[in-house]
Amino acid sequence: MPTGDASTGASTGTGTGADARRAADLVFLYPGALETPTGGYVYDRQLLTALAGIGVRVEALSLGDGYPAPTPETLVRAEAALCRLPDGQAVMIDGLAFGVMADVARPHAGRLHLVALVHHPLAHESGIPAARAGELLASERAALALTRHVVTTSHATAAAVTGGFKVPRERITVLEPGLSVDAVTNRPPCDNDDGRPLRLLAVGSLIPRKDYPTLLAAVARLADRALRLDIVGSPALDTACAAGIEAEISRQGLGDRVRLHGALERQALDALYAGADIFTLTTLYEGYGMAFAEAMAHGLPVIATGEGAVRDTVPPSAGMVLATGDVSGVTEAIARLCDDPGLRHQMAAAARAHAASLPTWADQARRLADLLGRLASREPSGEPARTPS
Repeated sequence: MPTGDASTGASTGTGTGADARRAADLVFLYPGALETPTGGYVYDRQLLTALAGIGVRVEALSLGDGYPAPTPETLVRAEAALCRLPDGQAVMIDGLAFGVMADVARPHAGRLHLVALVHHPLAHESGIPAARAGELLASERAALALTRHVVTTSHATAAAVTGGFKVPRERITVLEPGLSVDAVTNRPPCDNDDGRPLRLLAVGSLIPRKDYPTLLAAVARLADRALRLDIVGSPALDTACAAGIEAEISRQGLGDRVRLHGALERQALDALYAGADIFTLTTLYEGYGMAFAEAMAHGLPVIATGEGAVRDTVPPSAGMVLATGDVSGVTEAIARLCDDPGLRHQMAAAARAHAASLPTWADQARRLADLLGRLASREPSGEPARTPS
């Protein structure tokens, strides 16, 4: 899978520039660095790798930094990237960038097969001032109107795109995250019958949307329980929020019960999953919630909050999904699982069974390849394609 920088047309594959683009079945344009440790970028990386694995020729190019608030210079680079693509090229653009690219994409909507990948609407990010949210809503609505098709990562996001952005349902395909073939573990559930502290695990960037203060408040209320909380997530996306979380840990007197690990490599993260008893993430909103699926694949019962796709991602048999900000509810849920190892084991088994029923990344890559084939069978007409999902 060649990757490069859209500002130069460079590629690390076997070809560069226009020749490489003509040879690509799909050009994937994304903001920032593909290695960024967030769920959205994990989705992008896994999907692109799976496409290459089934023989789809993919070229992935960065549109530069700063999205969804790019500088004029960054948008000039994005425009240059689109200008270099040949007529009829299938182009998928990550929604973090595409939602603010309407003016750049408009001249190319009739000649390229533009596909937007929407993890969740930009205006749904937490902590955005109302005026800015309105700007993003209008911008993303204009951008999505230019596409031949929209791919969302959950049915909840598809409903949001249909209801809030007026994209016809027949122009939307839901492509939920996949799991690796060997993702579902067979390890027995952990238990603390030997008297060791119960281990809680949360995985998510240290940003306002993950609402760690609710989880920390719940842990603080459980001073009579022997438990520890490990938090894995990058502090780099919002350093002020990360500093606030550290301060809250200190204020609540949780320094000996909560550990911030930062972003971890796969092996280290898997070790934490293997040693955990319960997965806890008190998010405000998720377009899907890949961390929940990953936790269930590791056989962990889930305690969650959040709007969007959270209740769709976590079935009642595998966990408890509570209202956002419900400190009392989260406290009671953790206490219940702490005190009832039988329930923990029951939910752990249900979590693993549910994860085993989820599609693999190869399954999802084949679905996307089929969609690209159907789009390629149509000549660009200046109007969005009417392709069934």
